[in-house]
Amino acid sequence: MNEFLNRNVVIDVEAQFVYVGELAAVNVKDVVLVNADVHDLRDSATTREVYVLDTKVHGITANRKRVAVARSQIVSISLLEDVLE
Repeated sequence: MNEFLNRNVVIDVEAQFVYVGELAAVNVKDVVLVNADVHDLRDSATTREVYVLDTKVHGITANRKRVAVARSQIVSISLLEDVLE
C-alpha cells in the first residue's frame, strides 16, 4: 500500500461504509485517511459503485479531517483514479 501514500484512495470495508480520501499512513492495525469522505451506504439510495464513480467525477466531499480504518475490516483499497467509468 505504500505506493498509494499521499494519493486519493477508495477503501471498501465489510460494513455498509465506503471511505474516500488521501492515504496518509499505513500501520499494523489501521490505515489513516485525511480530508476523507466517510459515507454510510444505508443513508442513501445509491450503490457503492455509483457513489464512488460520482465521487471520482465530482471530487471528494470531505466530512472528516482524519479517520483511521481498521485493517481487519478492509476488503479492498484502490486509487480513486483507477475507478472505471
